Amino acid sequence: MGSHFWQMGLYFWVCFSAISFIHSVNSQGFGGGSIEGTVHVNGKDAIGKIDDDFICATLDWWPPEKCDYGTCSWVRASFLNLNLSSIILLNAVKAFSPLKLRLGGTLQDKVLYATPDNKQRCVPFQKSTTEMFGFTPGCLPMNRWDELNSFFQKSGAKIIFGLNALTGRTIHSNGTATGAWDYKNSESFIRYSVKKNYTVHGWELGNELCGHGIGTTIGASQYVSDTASLQKIIHDVYKGIEPKPLILSPGGFFDAKWFKDYTDKTTTSLDVVTHHIYNLGPGVDQHLIEKILDPSYLDGIASTFSNLRDILKSSATSAAAWVGEAGGAYNSGRHLVSNSFVFSFWYLDQLAMSAAYDTKTYCRQTLIGGNYGLLNTTTYEPNPDYYSALLWHRLMGRNVLATSFSGPKKIRAYAHCAKQSKGITVLLINLQNTTTVEARVAFNTSWTLRHKHKSHKSHRAQLKFHQGLRSETVREEYHLTAKDGNLQSQTMLLNGNALTLNSSGIIPNLDPVYVNSSEPILVGPSSIVFAHIPYVVLPACR
Repeated sequence: MGSHFWQMGLYFWVCFSAISFIHSVNSQGFGGGSIEGTVHVNGKDAIGKIDDDFICATLDWWPPEKCDYGTCSWVRASFLNLNLSSIILLNAVKAFSPLKLRLGGTLQDKVLYATPDNKQRCVPFQKSTTEMFGFTPGCLPMNRWDELNSFFQKSGAKIIFGLNALTGRTIHSNGTATGAWDYKNSESFIRYSVKKNYTVHGWELGNELCGHGIGTTIGASQYVSDTASLQKIIHDVYKGIEPKPLILSPGGFFDAKWFKDYTDKTTTSLDVVTHHIYNLGPGVDQHLIEKILDPSYLDGIASTFSNLRDILKSSATSAAAWVGEAGGAYNSGRHLVSNSFVFSFWYLDQLAMSAAYDTKTYCRQTLIGGNYGLLNTTTYEPNPDYYSALLWHRLMGRNVLATSFSGPKKIRAYAHCAKQSKGITVLLINLQNTTTVEARVAFNTSWTLRHKHKSHKSHRAQLKFHQGLRSETVREEYHLTAKDGNLQSQTMLLNGNALTLNSSGIIPNLDPVYVNSSEPILVGPSSIVFAHIPYVVLPACR
């Protein structure tokens, strides 16, 4: 009997908390009131399937001297000098279990690996206005690689390493690079890693050398030959080792003709086609926030995702598409934009849109470094996008559902089958700053409500309690807003509570509010909502 009263008390407390929070959402209309809308979900078939570890972040090579527009935002955030003993950094990576980390960037094509058989001097990058990319060639000492792998093992990260693809080539004044890839130093580095039993999930060839290229460009036919060379190295060095690491390439900006020529001729040598996205323009742009809040601007990148998907579908290749690097605004982003709450509108929309076009993994530039890191460059504390990424990772399952929204044009709506649980998860992004949207979910295919025919039982008996309250008639909601309503705040609120680390550097719990299924999903002004609806059974999610 005591248990009964305790459960009922918990039920009413959860309901009261949800009602209180929802009332606060409603009261944030700032005079704009509320508008109704409908999320249409087609649950017959999945339109895409992402990797279980879809979320990925990058670590870059940039030294502290890397500056953009008079601002030097990298400090000591390169993986050459990152503080690997930081408990915050460790906890931030471990929270994903696992987080894919792509190690690479512009300077990777100027790196020497200081393996035992290398005879050249290991010197650090030095700033130079006469050098391509603004720096002299640099070096990765093997003791640092050892330290990094110790951290990767502790944190459970899955590593993709970008190899120097410019060694051995001649760079011409017209911007082209010719000649075959000299892979001797890269092969030595791969052999060193295997000998030390370091687990590398994938090896990626080159950075932004395809198509028009950044700094220089390599023709598709030569890249095909170089990819075959990398495949041979992997097969030789990993002989008897399974599974073998992935082979990724080209890690550059999408160029339809180049990518088609390349993928058509790497059908047996390539596992992943990677491309980069900086669709917001330079970090110095004063109109970044306007672009982020403009639905038509956000839609502009959809053609890149769809065109690459179509190229892969029409090719004999089995390679999958990844976004290998995406920082939104190039040249290190912009302080208080790409590291603040407002950037989650762009970031989550990117994750969801790319997934809808069958992108398997999305690597955010960066985990830490520049003005677009998921973590603060100096304190390592999470920026708002870190929590957006973590919620996505925990809630959005592999199967992507066709989703549309009828209502205000500034609502972005997406849905996936739920992750490691029943039902679906809906993601709603409200780009309007004055209006609350009351969203109801409709299904364009047959679906069932779990146990809806379980009649003749009391309402109490139908309630399930696990880590609080679970019910066939209750959904979980996660409302993300900016502190004090300031879109450029670096503090994110979850259901009205600030997300901050405790004194031990522990990532906070990401707890939902529970809402009766008969109520619409209230999406407050300038807010983001994940809604996990566990009682819906769709064919695409079985």
